Amino acid sequence: MKDIDHPSEKIIIALDGMDKNNVFNLLEEIPEIIWVKVGLELFVSEGPDILSKLRDRGKKIFLDLKFHDIPTTVARACFVASQTGAEFISLHTCSGVKALKMANEAAQEGAAKVNLMPPKLLGITILTSWTKESFANDLLIDQSIDQRVKHLAEIASNSGLRGCVCSPREVQFLREIYPESFDLITPGIRAIGSDNNDQSRVSDASEALKMGASKLVIGRAITQSDNPANMFKSFCDKVLN
Repeated sequence: MKDIDHPSEKIIIALDGMDKNNVFNLLEEIPEIIWVKVGLELFVSEGPDILSKLRDRGKKIFLDLKFHDIPTTVARACFVASQTGAEFISLHTCSGVKALKMANEAAQEGAAKVNLMPPKLLGITILTSWTKESFANDLLIDQSIDQRVKHLAEIASNSGLRGCVCSPREVQFLREIYPESFDLITPGIRAIGSDNNDQSRVSDASEALKMGASKLVIGRAITQSDNPANMFKSFCDKVLN
């Protein structure tokens, strides 16, 4: 984590629970923000136009819609999504190898059609809201979360995806397997002593980066703080530590 010229490159601001006015007020308040994550809430409420408006303001976009469907549908969705200019696009790794390979190919074709660089497709492993108990009780899967994350990351890598999304709890053992070129994007980042909300497998920013996270997804810890600009700076300082 040394020689980082722009620590804000390591932080993706999750715009969940915000409307476009909130979003652009936040970006005016914190012009240093480079990366933003557009998830289901904002995308559904504001539509695809929000992506072009963010790009017009020079922001890099993680389009986090977590596509999960039959292979043809996932591939077609990625074909269209790749034309938005988003740098990252997420899809559920458990869609299967066929869907992931088709999606990867479609994303490259879609971006080429509009003369854009192809996005990096990120495979969702296990959402940070899952615990060992809920994983077993709700899904009846007799396997640890670590084991399942490792398996899904392998599927993502073997399918040609260029990274995956995992909680900070799994990032260390995944980084021991995969090189830096395979992005490990970690949500579930909290300030020490803060409320975990609906996430279970969380970590402090400095710890996640030391364990090998490529970028940190941080939302409410910044966007709902009393002073978002100061909180953003605090997280940037942790990136440099």
